[in-house]
Amino acid sequence: MTKQTERTPTADPCAAPTAVVALFRSLGDPARLAIVRRLAQGDARVTDLVTCLGLAQSTVSAHLSCLRECGLVVSRPVGRASLHSLARPELLDLLAAAEQLLAATGEAVDCCPTYGTPCATGQTTR
Repeated sequence: MTKQTERTPTADPCAAPTAVVALFRSLGDPARLAIVRRLAQGDARVTDLVTCLGLAQSTVSAHLSCLRECGLVVSRPVGRASLHSLARPELLDLLAAAEQLLAATGEAVDCCPTYGTPCATGQTTR
């Protein structure tokens, strides 16, 4: 199976394309998602992200490295620092679509017993 075929949604509806799985895994870590959300507001240096997220510099750098390797973030040198930005504007569309989906499902995703926060019994979803 070629990369192009693998990305085609109709190739095999019962198989999860590995590229899609990798994309969602790259965004599945709370720190990496927070970095992407911050970069959606504009370019940032590691020190800016450290201040914003409250994480160690080494942690932020490691997450940026992961996002760069996935092709989601790019960096360019500015003096002695590097300025990081989102590599693809489509990532903003993906984040917006996720927000719309979450708004449509109400608390169902957040109350998911596997991936969400345990919710009180009897709590309703939309």
